[in-house]
Amino acid sequence: MNKLELFGNWNIIKGKLKERFGVLTDNDLLYIKGKEEELLGRIQRRLGKTKRELLELIEQI
Repeated sequence: MNKLELFGNWNIIKGKLKERFGVLTDNDLLYIKGKEEELLGRIQRRLGKTKRELLELIEQI
């Protein structure tokens, strides 16, 4: 999944991440165009996963 696909479907992915990981907040999952890396960093810190692990997890959703 490339970044365009990932962030094009962000509302669906966001809902599934919140469902699966209750520790994620709306602020953690706030998508701002052009700040994709910041978004991934917030989620990484909250879940304690590497960027690669996080992207694999998102691709499975």
